[in-house]
Amino acid sequence: MPEHKSPKVGFVSLGCPKNLVDSEVMLGTLARQGYSITNQKEDADVIVVNTCGFIDSAKKESIDTILEMAQLKAQGNCKKLVVAGCLAERYRTDIQKEIPEIDFVFGPDELGRILEAVQLDSSAAVPDISIDALYSSKEVPTIPRILTTPSYMAYLKISEGCDHVCTFCAIPSFRGRFRSRSITDLVAESRRLAEQDVRELVIVSQDTMAYGKDLGLAHGLTTLLRELVKIDGLKWVRFLYCYPNMVSDELVRLVAEEERLCKYFDIPYQHASRPVLELMKRGGHRGIYERQIEGIRKLVPDLGLRTSFIVGFPGETEDDFNELLSFVKDVRFDNVGVFLYSDEEGTGAFDLAAKIPRSTATRRRNRLMKEQAKISANRLRGFVGRTVEVLLEGQSEESDLLLQGRMETQAPDIDGHVLINDVSDKPVTPGEFYTAEITESLDYDLVGKIL
Repeated sequence: MPEHKSPKVGFVSLGCPKNLVDSEVMLGTLARQGYSITNQKEDADVIVVNTCGFIDSAKKESIDTILEMAQLKAQGNCKKLVVAGCLAERYRTDIQKEIPEIDFVFGPDELGRILEAVQLDSSAAVPDISIDALYSSKEVPTIPRILTTPSYMAYLKISEGCDHVCTFCAIPSFRGRFRSRSITDLVAESRRLAEQDVRELVIVSQDTMAYGKDLGLAHGLTTLLRELVKIDGLKWVRFLYCYPNMVSDELVRLVAEEERLCKYFDIPYQHASRPVLELMKRGGHRGIYERQIEGIRKLVPDLGLRTSFIVGFPGETEDDFNELLSFVKDVRFDNVGVFLYSDEEGTGAFDLAAKIPRSTATRRRNRLMKEQAKISANRLRGFVGRTVEVLLEGQSEESDLLLQGRMETQAPDIDGHVLINDVSDKPVTPGEFYTAEITESLDYDLVGKIL
């Protein structure tokens, strides 16, 4: 154990929920070894930045954050700057050369090195604890986590890496091949979370649909979900990132039948034009996608359907974009994320010709989002006058005068909210479920009162 005067450690976690879970495991590992954690980065003796290295905007945010923390090392209390995560793994050989203030670098498959990374006394003994990206460790049978999400919800990372060859994505180059955590480990961790009063469990992975294939499970995700919904205390179980051609009829039927599974699908289609999808090495096309969505909605009528698209992919013509726009108008998704293509070295698309000007890609994104805002507003109007179940989150991000919650068809941090402007003078508690009457609709949010 470190001595009483062990350094205070501050953490900055960037990027996706999978990265956030890595940060929570590292925080738990430090706390178990007696380190104190501070939310005030100005007070920290050691600052750890867990970075994202996915696309240009994420890399820029990571670099800007590292440089900001480097200022605290130069002018403040910080004595050691540690960089972890995807950017560290992807640019390991360059990052310390470019930013010499960085003292220690390690990637997502060596999380146990956090104990070595935060040591200020080089002569002190460092516990030799090996924790990889699947959180497996002989030395720590029960991987600890300090949750940084609201107390009522937590993410569950079920696998690591990806075996797909999408030409726009660099993730396999630094997150590695696909590998699953065991059902036994995942059920045990989910039980521990439920015992901590987690009510909503959100499953994340680079490739959720492939869960269990490396373990010899023919229907890995449905097998796992059937175990998770048995856990006492969990009210909502949600899964994200469904690769389109791997969404099985068995999975859709399970969502339709199982009360605790959120009636929600997040299927990143990425595009609708066959030529663009072929260049992306995604397979599929608009007709297949429309038939899939029709089949899912038939079995799950009250479904919340989210997708994401990339515009400005090399070679995307106006006709390609118009087909995507037409697809969005016809399908009428509940939620859509639109990303500008990011030219990433080491990907198949990096060497493609016919790059699209940024201004053209931005125009296309704006047009698509404008259309989606109309679709969303129109779909939400259908909720006015209805009563829905909401998970109350607390004070609204929009106004101190409002509370906010979410329906099961709204995922945390990426979708809209139900804004609460009337609680009928009854005391309410964040993290509890309430019945709300919807009184008004906006472009992406609903307004209601708790009954």
